Amino acid sequence: MTNLQESCDACPLIERRTFVRDASLAVAGILAALGVPGRRARAMAIRFGGPLASRGEEHSYPIPSTDGATIDRDNQVIVVRYDQKAYAFNLSCPHQNTALHWQPEDNQFQCPKHHSRYRPDGIFISGRATRSMDRFGLRREGDTMVVDVDKYYRQDENAAEWAAAFLTL
Repeated sequence: MTNLQESCDACPLIERRTFVRDASLAVAGILAALGVPGRRARAMAIRFGGPLASRGEEHSYPIPSTDGATIDRDNQVIVVRYDQKAYAFNLSCPHQNTALHWQPEDNQFQCPKHHSRYRPDGIFISGRATRSMDRFGLRREGDTMVVDVDKYYRQDENAAEWAAAFLTL
């Protein structure tokens, strides 16, 4: 036997499954230490509800305390808190006005008709749609956000207004 073989004979053998498990745990630990959350850790809550009050075409909603979305089917409004901002969107897909659905496993909105997908801030990802989700005008009043459904902004027609239609929290 050579010296190399003798030194290898003393090495403990690690099964492939044990190695993969230990390596995966090490990578997960490093990502957690660096602040890189997993997909499940960032899953946003979805709720259904209505406004606190309404005056004509203005609807008041509580400012969400955590990231998530509230869908108001009666007024066709989606209120979203995402990345320290609050938004108000039209519930309908800009492609063919089908009600958007929330996909919690992917943290995105999706149109069930043609599968257009949108980020929580309404930005278009993929699909048949040609623009991002339509936003409503909004303003802050104390601990509520007032959504004006008469102020309706399309990204392709009102780019500046669309980009400014959010509240910084």
